[in-house]
Amino acid sequence: MQTRFVLAAMLLAGMAIVTLNSGANSSAGAAVQDKQRITVPAGTRILIRTIDSIDSTKQKTGYRFSATLETNLQAEDTVIAPRGTTIYGRLANASSAGRMKGSSDLTLELTDIVINGTAYPLLTSTYEVKGKGEGGNTAKKVVGGAGLGALIGGLAGGGKGAGIGALAGAGAGTAVAASKKGEQLQIPSESLLEFRLEQPVALPVGR
Repeated sequence: MQTRFVLAAMLLAGMAIVTLNSGANSSAGAAVQDKQRITVPAGTRILIRTIDSIDSTKQKTGYRFSATLETNLQAEDTVIAPRGTTIYGRLANASSAGRMKGSSDLTLELTDIVINGTAYPLLTSTYEVKGKGEGGNTAKKVVGGAGLGALIGGLAGGGKGAGIGALAGAGAGTAVAASKKGEQLQIPSESLLEFRLEQPVALPVGR
């Protein structure tokens, strides 16, 4: 009987050691994973190419759009997310002008970047397009400033020669269509948009 108690005690002790070792290994793995994250500082530029077209007459506030990185996202001389990485955004505001009055408005922001199959939240500047909304006398305008994204024309060839902060040609980038029903603002698929991080974010290095 006493021998059985001794064996049982030894078995329980062995199980406890295995559990402790397993927990230690898990903690060590988590620590290594944390060390592999790199902080991307606020102010970092994020250049994207839109996949979805965005239209002020069709999409509503909250609409989620998809895009890809046009250039590598990097920090500390390390490429965190390469060109082509999936990135998501949303329409922070979408309004369409009424007949002969009011103005159309599109305001976009980035929300997530997908690295190694996991989406990580982002807080970025906004990109805003406004129109005058005066019937045929419509106008295209990119609202500039440090806190706003800039549009580079969505040209098929990647917008060569397009300057950041300006529309790259009358027919590229943001399209404005005027009619009796009011004004239509449209950001075509394949447009290049630039945003900036508003807050630093710790991200893993993409594989």
